[in-house]
Amino acid sequence: MKQLSLVPLRKTNQLPTNVFHGKQPFTLLLTLLLAMMLLITGCSPAAPAAANEPAGTPAAESTAPAVAEANTPVDPDAEIVLAGRRNLAPGERDAYYCSSILFVWEPLVSQDSNASPIPGLAEDWEMSEDGHQWTFHLRQGVTFHDGTPFDADAVLANFERMGGEVKTSSFYPLHVDTHYPNLQEVLKVDDHTVQLVFSQPAPTQLYNMVNFGSAMYSPHNFSEDGYFNGLAQGTGPFRLVENVLDEYLVLERNEDYYGEKAVANTIRIRVIPDVDTRFAAMKAEEIMGVLDLSAITPALAEELVKDERFGLSSTKSTMIRFLIPNGTTFPFDDVRMRQAASLIIDRETFVNELHHGFGTPTTNILNYSTPFYHDIPVAYDPEKAKALAAEVLGDQRMPITFYVNGGEPLQKTEAELLSVWFSEIGLDATIQVMEWTAVREEMKAGTHHLARAQQGLSNSEAATIFRRFMLPDGDQNVGYRLGYDNPRVNELMAAVDGELNLDRRHAIYQEIQEISAEEQPIIPLFNDVTLLVFNKKLANYDAQVYGLDLPAIGWAE
Repeated sequence: MKQLSLVPLRKTNQLPTNVFHGKQPFTLLLTLLLAMMLLITGCSPAAPAAANEPAGTPAAESTAPAVAEANTPVDPDAEIVLAGRRNLAPGERDAYYCSSILFVWEPLVSQDSNASPIPGLAEDWEMSEDGHQWTFHLRQGVTFHDGTPFDADAVLANFERMGGEVKTSSFYPLHVDTHYPNLQEVLKVDDHTVQLVFSQPAPTQLYNMVNFGSAMYSPHNFSEDGYFNGLAQGTGPFRLVENVLDEYLVLERNEDYYGEKAVANTIRIRVIPDVDTRFAAMKAEEIMGVLDLSAITPALAEELVKDERFGLSSTKSTMIRFLIPNGTTFPFDDVRMRQAASLIIDRETFVNELHHGFGTPTTNILNYSTPFYHDIPVAYDPEKAKALAAEVLGDQRMPITFYVNGGEPLQKTEAELLSVWFSEIGLDATIQVMEWTAVREEMKAGTHHLARAQQGLSNSEAATIFRRFMLPDGDQNVGYRLGYDNPRVNELMAAVDGELNLDRRHAIYQEIQEISAEEQPIIPLFNDVTLLVFNKKLANYDAQVYGLDLPAIGWAE
């Protein structure tokens, strides 16, 4: 058997009645904040959801009718133009080159609507009785876009690339330790079979591998340093044929695709960072739909669908929105202040008023789209929050710096509302709006007290999030200056590495989630939804847990 050895690398709903020290009623301030938000997003208040159709439900929703009457028939091969707020193909110096939602590359293990593993480029697999080996049987007759066969040698080349230094990405960092903890070696059994060997039982390894966890590219696509030497060459139903950073990318149907062909012949995806400009482009039919994270604000989405030309689709997302407390400095180095900050937030009001109900309040560090998610009641207790804060601050008030991402149109309004609540527990926030890259640099320097962020799931394995945020050497724990170190969590995570029994692993994950909700290493706000708006000249524009099923969309007949 051909063998690839991996050398481990050193892991470098009650509303508060008064705010502003008792000078103004909260409801008046909320009204003013909402009015400001509507001015910012350029629309009037949208009609509320019907009583029997609550907004933000995890089940996919679309407005009816699905198709609008066209005056003239549309050429089924005409180019479809969509838009997002960011580069979905950041290019050669990105570890993945492009997002999975473009369907250019495919993983060994894909996922269903419940984020459970299903066959991808690996059509079947089995685990050894002791949980130390996983054997994957690869699809045959598959080629990369550059004509290279997909086989065991290609898989080994991709693992060799993952075994080098950590590679940065606009999506998720790429390294073998992230998705394959305790991996010892990768073996070629034959041309279409590979085996992964682990030093510890790995019964949930499939969950580690879904989506970004096992992305496959042509072996000829890699530069010497493990990035890319040209356009991404995957096996997916779309080929990436043009990519102009900060402007647009062009996808063409892969006529040699081994499975069901994409409906659309050509899709152009424009980069339009400003949400109001995307809204105007939709109204003018310069674009036919939006996709990706934060593609449209809830207010603008509901404004668009007042026009019968447009439809809306939403479902649960892998994204969780949260606050980052600087746990390495006062006052958030004290767990009581993190608890106070969490308890003073009325998340139901936050989601319903600012996000029109598109989202689910949470205090759990783990997103609700993974099968390992444990539902934890969301606590809102202003009196307890004030008492805890008083234990930390005494009778003093504390000025804090609160960073938000200017590229997210609602974050400043969110911060203004949150600052009102925080003022009730003695925290006087100064909101600073800047680009996300600048926010990251400020957090590395430790100049923040709070910052607003979000995190998606790169795979479906709960341990990935726990390692990144809750272990002392986790990259997000270190990079965000969380300063979190709980001996019990460390003990539980160590126990997971040797645990073969799935029920016991579930129990460990549940306890870690309960600890996170109690100690708040980050302060979760809500589980997000995938929210998309489209022109009804398109068919099958259905929101997915991550993006949409791009190969299914086409011109409506």
